[in-house]
Amino acid sequence: MPPLRRPSAKVMAADSIVRERREVLEDDARFLRSWFERPLVTGSVTPSGRMLARTMASYVDPRSEGPIVELGPGTGPVTEALIRRGIDEDRLVLVEFNPDFCRLLRSRFPRATVVPGDAYDIRRTLGTMLEAPGAATISSLPLFTKPLEQRLDLLNAAHDLMHPGAPFVQFTYAVVPPIPARCEAGSYTASPSNRVWLNLPPARVWVYRRP
Repeated sequence: MPPLRRPSAKVMAADSIVRERREVLEDDARFLRSWFERPLVTGSVTPSGRMLARTMASYVDPRSEGPIVELGPGTGPVTEALIRRGIDEDRLVLVEFNPDFCRLLRSRFPRATVVPGDAYDIRRTLGTMLEAPGAATISSLPLFTKPLEQRLDLLNAAHDLMHPGAPFVQFTYAVVPPIPARCEAGSYTASPSNRVWLNLPPARVWVYRRP
């Protein structure tokens, strides 16, 4: 009986590409189903693209101390980008409302802390879970589905849980900021990224900091 041949590097690379594309299609299907069921909660029919996820993760300094909270991680494209940036998975606290996404996140990121609950009510959802001030908050929530007062409350609550100057990172498909850049003058700063044209649809990242 001839010895079994191990797959070549090309075959293994092709298999990896096929698996990755299958995961992307499956994630797209999950998002589309979730959007049909809860359009105001999911907010998008597809997960964030790689370039957008990478842009969001770029505002988090891996050397900063404390947990990193991600709001509405969905299937985890931004979570993966954070890990690729050098963030230890153990530091990630993922707040997700959708139970199916929670199960998926636990299987994909077993060392991260997955918290099922309402990300807009972050004070109650996290409670005393954070043992130290956070290093950053990354949000993929559809903020425009909520009134401005609730968006501001979320921003202030997130800053209360973080180090002074830590970033609250939020993306939007809109041409205007999800939280007005000049609202409550002096209470926070707001700065935009360049438009991420390679995302579908194109998006922009806004970073809010409390001085």
